[in-house]
Amino acid sequence: MGISQRGGLGARQLLFSLLLHTAWEVGSGQIHYSVQEEAKHGTFVGRIAQDLGLEVEELVTRLFRVVSKGRRDYLEVNVQNGILFVNSRIDREELCGRSPVCSIHLEVIVEKPLQVFHVEVEIKDINDNPPVFPEKQQNVFISESRLLDSHFPLEGASDADIGANSLLKYQLSHNDYLTLEMITKNDKRIVPELVLHNLLDREETPEISLLLTATDGGKPELTGTVELLITVLDVNDNPPKFDKSEYKVKLFENSPNGTLMIKLNASDADKGINGEISYAIKRISPESEKCVFIMNSVTGDILIHGELDFEDNSVYEIQVTATDRGAPPMVGHCTILLEVVDINDNAPEVSVTSLSLPVLENTPPGTVIALISVSDRDSGANGQVTCSLSPPGPFTLVSTFRNYYSLVLDSSVDRESVPAYELVVTARDGGTPVFWATARVSVGIGDVNDNAPSFEQPVYTVFVKENNPPGHHIFTVTASDPDAQENALVSYSLVERRVGERPLSSYVSVHSESGKVYALQPLDHEELELLQFQVSARDSGFPPLSSNVSLQVFVLDENDNAPTVLPPHSGDSPVTELVSQSAAVGHVVAKIRAVDADSGYNAWLSYELLPEVVTGHSPFRVGLYTGEISTTRTLEESDGPRKVLLVLVKDHGKPALSATATVSISLVENGLLVKALSFNAAAAAAAGPASEARVRKEAALVDVNVYLIIAICSVSSLLVLSLLLYVALRRPAPPQGVYGPGKPTLACSSEVESWSYSQQRRQKVCSGEASAKTDLMAFSPNLPQANEESQNPCLIVSYLFNCVFFKSKFKIWD
Repeated sequence: MGISQRGGLGARQLLFSLLLHTAWEVGSGQIHYSVQEEAKHGTFVGRIAQDLGLEVEELVTRLFRVVSKGRRDYLEVNVQNGILFVNSRIDREELCGRSPVCSIHLEVIVEKPLQVFHVEVEIKDINDNPPVFPEKQQNVFISESRLLDSHFPLEGASDADIGANSLLKYQLSHNDYLTLEMITKNDKRIVPELVLHNLLDREETPEISLLLTATDGGKPELTGTVELLITVLDVNDNPPKFDKSEYKVKLFENSPNGTLMIKLNASDADKGINGEISYAIKRISPESEKCVFIMNSVTGDILIHGELDFEDNSVYEIQVTATDRGAPPMVGHCTILLEVVDINDNAPEVSVTSLSLPVLENTPPGTVIALISVSDRDSGANGQVTCSLSPPGPFTLVSTFRNYYSLVLDSSVDRESVPAYELVVTARDGGTPVFWATARVSVGIGDVNDNAPSFEQPVYTVFVKENNPPGHHIFTVTASDPDAQENALVSYSLVERRVGERPLSSYVSVHSESGKVYALQPLDHEELELLQFQVSARDSGFPPLSSNVSLQVFVLDENDNAPTVLPPHSGDSPVTELVSQSAAVGHVVAKIRAVDADSGYNAWLSYELLPEVVTGHSPFRVGLYTGEISTTRTLEESDGPRKVLLVLVKDHGKPALSATATVSISLVENGLLVKALSFNAAAAAAAGPASEARVRKEAALVDVNVYLIIAICSVSSLLVLSLLLYVALRRPAPPQGVYGPGKPTLACSSEVESWSYSQQRRQKVCSGEASAKTDLMAFSPNLPQANEESQNPCLIVSYLFNCVFFKSKFKIWD
């Protein structure tokens, strides 16, 4: 219940109570309340939270708010108790003028989930405006010759209120000549008129002063007064008369300036000067700054001067007088009601209220993005507005209430595909021609962490020379993330595992920001040929996403190991070899065997006699690649009984590394040599059947050695040709440092009766024992995993052949 006071005119003050009526109804999607104007601040309007079915405790957490379009904050909601109350003074006449219905439309918005309610608050009129006359004094001229019961119209009062509060009644102060009569017009207006009930005599009473009081129908009643000055005129007793007392005219609001509205005609029964009439506009209601009317005083033509606007005023009431030139002049009255017909001359207006911008990628379809309201000042079909949305996309417009729409997410969005949408809302009215208006809505798409970092390749192959310095940069991994900001910030780390008995982190590390991979210690090809590990790329989103990439680091061999001479020539003291003086040319005296821990050319050994040890033409030579020491000519007595040979063993690395072996050769006669050999055979027989079988086996191997060498070299040559053809068809072998799997190198030399196979893997050295004519050295081929060479039929056949053949025929040293 609210109490309001309003002062009336004069010294009287009226105290009245305002009964605040609140009512709500749910229908057509809205709630209806009502409150009286001039209610005090804090006046209760309604329990809006309860009526909307909302919990009071949730109003703050659900961001409860009220939006009043185009109005001041007349009303407010207390979020502590959910009550709608009056926030500032409401003047119905200021807000809606004389409109019979005055309402304030509110939009109630709550979130989590988002809901929109429409609330209409009707402003009830109270009697706060007294009747007002247009002038403080009205002059009325009455001829003394006027007959009894003659009527004299007066200018009535106006009341800014509506309904019963604006219904007026009039009262005339007491006098002996005139009474007051109420005339009801067609539009229900009550117009006061003076009625002559006693004849006037100008000589007795030239003037009469009366007081006219207007009282409205409100409670309490308010009044207004005007002074009537009655002047009694002499003779000219016929006033001009119009054809009608009231004229009705319709004009379109686009009527041009100077358009003839109406041509009036009044007649006067008098003759001469008393019958000459002049016309004038006495009053225009309501007044307008845009449009006035001009009347020709002689012809009675009324023209438009200015601009008719239906939205400004739809109806005009024009009071016209016709005055003759008699003495005193007589006046006739008529009223013109001008109805302005609406045309479609106003474009719609669009208002956009953003609620949920930017839109996150994971926003579910159906979410309200913005509220859109449209309006058109025209009426009827000209004011009916429809909305459309362009361009087509994941958004749509949903009509929520009359002239209210919601911009709703219709399907999922992806920031990586479209980072923002420029939408155009077009509102079109139903008039002819059609008017439209547009509003642009920029909808940005907010990023969520929905993309894991990705590498260009699932596996990278890296070649690194051994003996690298600690902290050497060997490779850089790069992952990209199409997300934005921290969701695209990638950090790198090792996927820890153990390499042998040591952790992976003791070998390599990766920079968390740049992705650079460093070798923490010098790598040794002989210890670790292939290092396989994974690097993880992880973004900074929530929750974080990650992916892994595999690295294969092949450690390339460098010539950092000198050849090692195998027993029996590996000691510091020379080994004595016996040779018969009658030995034929090419007789093998001894064989130097050596190995190299390196691989490839770095492990390919060659043998030569040091020249400084030899004097004159030496009867001995050493095989360049076999290490066999043989005679070059027939031995002579001049050669002496004993020769000491120094054999240099070196590899093919850069720089080449070498080792030496010393062999002592003693020349003996044939008989002595046979005895020595018989002694060795007897020693073997005495040693047991196993030794004797071994000796026989070695002898058999010597017989077939030549045939095996020929077969092996033939097969190896075919494999080499197949491999070269395959490599030429696929791609050239990558140079050192290129990222790609290593190509195996296959070498065969039938000229020096040796065969070798090398690859960047752990090497194995194979050799037949007690071979009298040749030596066989093989580096075991470990086929690369998960690359193209693993599918090469030449390498597979070669690998199987080597494994089966050499394991069955030769002894293998690791």
